[in-house]
Amino acid sequence: MPVHVVADDPAKLVSVRKLLEPRFAVTSELLRGASVQRGDVTALVIRADLRTLENIHALKKIIRALSKVRKRVFLVDATAHLHVSQAYALGATRVLLGPLDRTTLFAELSEPVAGGEAAAGQGQGSQVAAAVGEAALASMFTAVATGLPIDIQSARSAGSHIADSIAETGLADWLTTVRRHHEGTYQHCLLVTGIAVDFGLSLGVTKADIERLYSAAMFHDVGKAKIPLEILDKPGKLDDHERALIETHPVAGYEVLKNNNQVSPEILDAVRHHHEYLDGSGYPDGLSNGRIADIVRILTISDIFAALIENRRYRSPMSREDAYGILKGMHGKLEKPLVAAFRDVALNR
Repeated sequence: MPVHVVADDPAKLVSVRKLLEPRFAVTSELLRGASVQRGDVTALVIRADLRTLENIHALKKIIRALSKVRKRVFLVDATAHLHVSQAYALGATRVLLGPLDRTTLFAELSEPVAGGEAAAGQGQGSQVAAAVGEAALASMFTAVATGLPIDIQSARSAGSHIADSIAETGLADWLTTVRRHHEGTYQHCLLVTGIAVDFGLSLGVTKADIERLYSAAMFHDVGKAKIPLEILDKPGKLDDHERALIETHPVAGYEVLKNNNQVSPEILDAVRHHHEYLDGSGYPDGLSNGRIADIVRILTISDIFAALIENRRYRSPMSREDAYGILKGMHGKLEKPLVAAFRDVALNR
């Protein structure tokens, strides 16, 4: 497999080349260096500081020139939202964090290319929608991390793409695509969006309500942009301080969006209250029963189910059957008729 390596520093370039050359045919170039003959490239591996505008502009030119390359792996040293979201905004298909790891990188490069012959047909539509969704989420998280305005319309447009994909190819294909090719908070948000849309479709809600659902799902975890990745992705149990920090994300998301006249009160309510339970045991406001809106109740069920079945680096996804069993066991916290209605989404659709 021909792999093209791009780096912003000669030492980085050499280290990645040394790692890859025993297994792959490697070409390489230095950002803002002399032009090179790139040839036939199957995968692109990029290791560069994504905090500098010069690097970002230079990478955009290279990625544009290699637009037909469908596997773009970014190697990111700093585990910060800004670096990860910037990589995805530039078109990364995978971001690998931390020190260079031969096994992980080889496994990623050896993985079949998303949207290739093996994934032709139905899967390709899901992959396109997921890529659009992830780019919108990356842009949104970058904006929050840097204090820039959020592109609300881009997130809504991505949600519309996802809704069209779910309507066309179904939920199972969406779950497979997202869990295989996306990770972390972005994977979770994409899963929640697809599940909420499919739940809405199964309930027969109006087109306007479907739009509210995918908008709420796309925005619901935006407050996590303010929480360190080492806490969000911690493989073990969170301590009390970490748990308290995680529980600030609904209010943080609400604060980021509340003064934007493109975000409706219903969406703001969903962002702030998607962790509230009917018995008043949720957060941040301890709402109960009639104070929790219908769209929030649907989003909460979708959010919990997505969290249980998502694929994380430190654990395998729970089966859809087991995840639904947990929902059924949350007596008094979730609306029982809605949980019963969710059964078809969870197990069959």
